[in-house]
Amino acid sequence: MKRVSVLHRHLQWRNLTVTALQRPPEIDPTITSIQFISSNPCFSLLGICKTVSSLRKVHALLVVHGLSEDIFYETKMVSLYGSFGHVECARSVFDRIPNPDLYSWKVMIRWYFLNDSYSEIVQFYNTTRLRKCLNGYDNVVFSIVLKACSELREIDEGRKLHCRIVKVGSPDSFVLTGLVDMYAKCREIEDSRQLFYEIPERNVVCWTSMIVGYIQNDCMKEGLLLFNKMREGLVEGNQYTLGSLVTACTKLGALHQGKWFHGSVIKSGFDLNSFLVTSLLDLYSKCGEIRDASSVFYELSTIDLVSWTAMIVGYAQRGHPKEALKLFTDKRWKCLLPNTITTSSVLSACAQTGYLTMGRSVHGIGIKLGLKDATFENALIDMYAKCHMIGDAWCVFETVFDKDVIAWNSIISGYSQNGYTYEALKLFHRMRLESVSPDAVTLVSVLSACASVGGYTAGISLHGYCMKAGLLSGSVYVGTALLNFYAKCGDAECARLMFDEMGEKNSITWSAMIGCYGIQGDCSRSLELFSDMLKEKLEPNEVIFTTILSACSHSGMLGEGSRYFNTMCKVYNIVPSMKHYACMVDLLARAGRLEEALNFIEKIPIQPDVSLLGAFLHGCRLHSRLDLGEVVVRRMLELHPDKACYYVLMSNLYASEGKWDDANQVMELMKQRGLAKLPGWSQVEMETGDDDFSPLVLASHS
Repeated sequence: MKRVSVLHRHLQWRNLTVTALQRPPEIDPTITSIQFISSNPCFSLLGICKTVSSLRKVHALLVVHGLSEDIFYETKMVSLYGSFGHVECARSVFDRIPNPDLYSWKVMIRWYFLNDSYSEIVQFYNTTRLRKCLNGYDNVVFSIVLKACSELREIDEGRKLHCRIVKVGSPDSFVLTGLVDMYAKCREIEDSRQLFYEIPERNVVCWTSMIVGYIQNDCMKEGLLLFNKMREGLVEGNQYTLGSLVTACTKLGALHQGKWFHGSVIKSGFDLNSFLVTSLLDLYSKCGEIRDASSVFYELSTIDLVSWTAMIVGYAQRGHPKEALKLFTDKRWKCLLPNTITTSSVLSACAQTGYLTMGRSVHGIGIKLGLKDATFENALIDMYAKCHMIGDAWCVFETVFDKDVIAWNSIISGYSQNGYTYEALKLFHRMRLESVSPDAVTLVSVLSACASVGGYTAGISLHGYCMKAGLLSGSVYVGTALLNFYAKCGDAECARLMFDEMGEKNSITWSAMIGCYGIQGDCSRSLELFSDMLKEKLEPNEVIFTTILSACSHSGMLGEGSRYFNTMCKVYNIVPSMKHYACMVDLLARAGRLEEALNFIEKIPIQPDVSLLGAFLHGCRLHSRLDLGEVVVRRMLELHPDKACYYVLMSNLYASEGKWDDANQVMELMKQRGLAKLPGWSQVEMETGDDDFSPLVLASHS
C-alpha cells in the first residue's frame, strides 16, 4: 500500500507539472520523451518491483493513468515480465505496442531466447513487421535466430536466414560461427566445414564450434586433426575445446590421447567446469579406468549435481554397483537433489545387486521429486524385474502413459528372466497389437523365451520377421539369439547356417555354436570350431571353456577334456567355477576312474554342490560303486541336512542298486524333516488345432 500511495503522489506531481513543460523546437522529440520518462519518478518505481505480483499492480496503475501508452514504458514492461519468466505476458504487452521500434523487437526476442523458447523465436523472426523494421544487418538478432535453428534442427529456416545474412551485408565472425554451428547440428557437416574455412579471422570460439561439429557428427578423427591445425595457428583451446576432444577420445576408446588432453587441462590451469569434469569422468569410466575416474572426482574442489551424477553413472555402468550406491548414500552430498539420470543409474545399481530395499527407497524419492519421465519409469520396471518382484514391475508398467519400446523390452525381458515365458510371449503379441515396433532387444528376449519352451514354430516366424525388418544384418545379438534358439531346439543344421551367415561374431556366438555340437555329442566339430575361434584371435572366456569341457564330457573324451582344463587354468589364468569342476568330475566318473574323481572332489577349493555330486553319483551307478557314492552323499547330508536334493540323490543311488527299503527309508526321513522335492516337468510343442490362443501361436502370428 505504501508503494501505491507513493505512486499516487507521483501522478499528482505529473498532472501539475506536465502543462509547464515546453519542448524546445530544436530538440528531437524522441530524446525529449526519453528525458521526461527517465526523470519521472514513476519510471523508477518499476525498477523496485521484486515479484510479478507487484509488477502487475504497478502496471495496472500505469494503465489507469495513461502512462502505459508510451513505447519506452511498454518496452520496459516487456523486459520486466520477461525477467520474471512470464514470456506470454511480455508478448501480450509487446503486441499492444502500435509501432514497435527495433529495440523493442530485440527485447522481446531476447527474452524468448533466455527462456529457451526456440520455436517462438523462429516464428517471431518471420513476422512481416520485424522484417520491415530489420532493414539492415543486426548481429544480435541473426545470432539468436541461428541458435534457435540449431536447437530445433531447422535446416530449411537456417538456410533462409543464411541467404538473408548474405543479402544484407558482410557478416562478422560471430554470426559466421553461428552458421557453422547451425549446419553442424543439422548434420550438414560439409556445409559447416566450407563456411568455417571462409571465415578470415578464426578465434577460439570458431575453432571450437567446428571441432564440436565434427565430433557430434561422429567424425572424431577429423576433430582431432582440426585441433592440431588450431595449435599450428597459435590459437589456445578453452575448457569446451578440451572437453569436446576428451569426448572424441572416449568414443574412439583412445585412453592414451584422452590422458594427454587431461594433462593439457592441468598444465593450462583451467578450472574444471561441469562439462569438462563430465567428459573426463566419462572417458575414464568407459575406458575401464574406474580408479582414475574416482581420483578425478574426489580431487574436485567443488562437487555439484553434474559431477556427482557422472561418477554414479560411471560406477553403475562399469560393474561397480556397490560403489554407486555408496556414493549415492554418502552424507557429504545430502544437499544435492538427484535428477532423472541419477535415480535411473542408482536403480540400475540396485538391479545389479538385487538390493530391493534401496530400490524401493529410490522409487519413493522419485515420487517425492515428481520424476515421471520414461527413463526413470523404465529403470523402475527393470529394477523390480531383476529383483524378482515381477508383480511390482507390472504395476509400474501399467502406470506408464506412453509406453515406448524400452518399456516393453523391460517388462518382456523381466517376465522371461523370471521364468514366466508364456506371459512374455503374450506381452510381445500385445506390443504388436498396440503398433509398437520391436527392436533388436525385443527379439532377443522373445527368442530366448521360445528357446526355453521349445517353441520352434514361433521361433521360425520370428526369424522371418527379423529378416523382413532388417534386424539380422545390423545386430550380432539377434543373430546369436537365433543361433541359440535353433541349438536348444536341436536343429544343428539351421544353427550352423545362422553361424556361417553372420558377418560379425562375438564370444557368445562361438560359445552357442560350440555348445550346439557338444549337446548332440559331436565333440570333434566342437573342438574344430574352438580351433577356428583361436585362429580368429579371439580369446576364450570361462563360458567357452565350460562349453568345451561339457562337450568332451558328453563324448567321453577324457584326455582332451583334461588338456583343455589345464590350458584354461595355466595359459588363460581363468579361475575354475563349479561348472568346470562338475565337467571334470563327470569326465572321470564316466571313464570309471571314480577314486580319482573322489580325490579331485576332495581337493577342489570350494564346497561341492548338487550338480557336481550328481555327476559323481551317475558314474557310481554306471560302474556299480555304491560304496563310494554312499560315502560322498552321507558326507553332504551331514553338511546340509536341510537340503532335499541330497536325500533324493541318496534315495536314487539305493534304488539304482535295487535297495528299495533303504531308498524308501531315506525318503521317509526327508518327509519327517519337513523337506520336499520340487517335481520335475517336461514340455513339448503340439499342434492340436483347437488352441488358437496359445502364446506360441500368438507369437507366430505376430
